[in-house]
Amino acid sequence: MSDDRVDFASMLASRLCHDLLSPVGAFANGLELLADEKDPEMRARCFELLEQSARTSAAKLKFFRLAFGSAGGFGEAVPPDEAKAAIEGIMAERPITLNWMIGEESLPKPAVKIILNLALILVDALVRGGRLDIGCERQGAAPDGAIEIALHVEAERIFLDADVERILAEGETTGAMTSRTAPAILVQAVAAQNAGTVMLARETPTSLLVGAVLKGR
Repeated sequence: MSDDRVDFASMLASRLCHDLLSPVGAFANGLELLADEKDPEMRARCFELLEQSARTSAAKLKFFRLAFGSAGGFGEAVPPDEAKAAIEGIMAERPITLNWMIGEESLPKPAVKIILNLALILVDALVRGGRLDIGCERQGAAPDGAIEIALHVEAERIFLDADVERILAEGETTGAMTSRTAPAILVQAVAAQNAGTVMLARETPTSLLVGAVLKGR
């Protein structure tokens, strides 16, 4: 295995650990508080904390399974509703409006991975909230037509990491490999494996468009 592949696996693992540390840590804190707390009202509050932490952890794990893993339970195609639910799970605590514009009955796994990883990048960039539009359609009527993916965001401020933006716009070798850029590198790698291309366009200071076109099968 090449050094680049080892580094990428390490960075992806770091991203997983970073994103899961907060909800899992809150769960552990809640258990500690529950063990020592005698007041009924405070114990009820501890249970609320535990429930919230469990929901957040489960949502993140579901997302990462589809975005980074093999999603083994779905065969070669994934229902779009599964991708939508996964995205809603990671943006539940942010004031983000999701406009889902995918009418396909199923999508190939590579398309789902790109949608999820681009969504993760954009949710990270919408620190103060905003609007996220996600669309995907197959070109032509043939079942093996090329797949077009587009994600558009509008917000008062879009905090997109410079290396992430560079990788999406110019290729996976143009930015530093870090836990933050790992999803962008994965998007480029999955697109390349499927004879696809990735694009990014800064329309205005408050709007951004990213997407990909994958060769049909």
